[in-house]
Amino acid sequence: MHNAGPRHNARMSTDARAPAPTTAPIAGQATASTAASDAGPAPAAGAPAALRGISSMATRHILAELGALWSARSGVPVQMESVGGVDAERRVAAGERFDLVFLARDAIDRLLAQGCATGPRVDVFSADMVAAVPAGAPAPRIDTLEALQRALLAAERIGYSTGPSGTALLALFERRGLMERLRDRLVQARAGVPVAQLVAQGAVSLGFQQRSEMLGAPGIVLLPPLPAEAAIRTVFSAAYGHVGEENGPAPASSGASLLSFLMSEEADPIIRRHGMARVASS
Repeated sequence: MHNAGPRHNARMSTDARAPAPTTAPIAGQATASTAASDAGPAPAAGAPAALRGISSMATRHILAELGALWSARSGVPVQMESVGGVDAERRVAAGERFDLVFLARDAIDRLLAQGCATGPRVDVFSADMVAAVPAGAPAPRIDTLEALQRALLAAERIGYSTGPSGTALLALFERRGLMERLRDRLVQARAGVPVAQLVAQGAVSLGFQQRSEMLGAPGIVLLPPLPAEAAIRTVFSAAYGHVGEENGPAPASSGASLLSFLMSEEADPIIRRHGMARVASS
């Protein structure tokens, strides 16, 4: 884990196009997707520039709640946009300007390696993958590898995400020699669509994703934790994104201050309530 540091204006282009995002407004500010088109008055002279960020859907609730608390204390508005992680990475790689980027650790590492974000990388949250079934459906045992395998082979359709938990789940199936038997039953949720939605709709009979995405979703029942040998944990990290004076970027100190708050012990209860854990600093 690294401490937050300065940023620069590296830029990289790609032809990827992102769908309309789901946004999480914080502390009464306009969302990043609508701020440019709002007809409201311009910020008062001397008012702090809004800190603009982008995240995957997995961290949207945590960042909304903690961002609002930090904004109320600091006086700095926060505009946090949450979209599917694949789309968020594409947009940052295409050079879209953000003060902070929150994505799975491997995605942040790719953006840093490509010069599309500025480090050091800051590991912030972690989340375990869980399984769920539709409400009212029988709940299979998954507490051992053998029981998990039986549940997988008995499932008519298995839901997984486009994000890091989905990639890790497919790798688990490969390691266990199950992929060929399960391939035709696998259903991947579209980017930005939680697997819990597929489970609740009955589109899949067994779904897997991070706990933060499943927790509190209607129409599903969470199963007990996966066995240790099949446990999958995703670490979500942050880095500084592209900024430019024409966008009125927030000072680097604002981003560092928000990251410090997200990693503080004070944030722990909120992080746990949303199904994640704080990554302790070292």
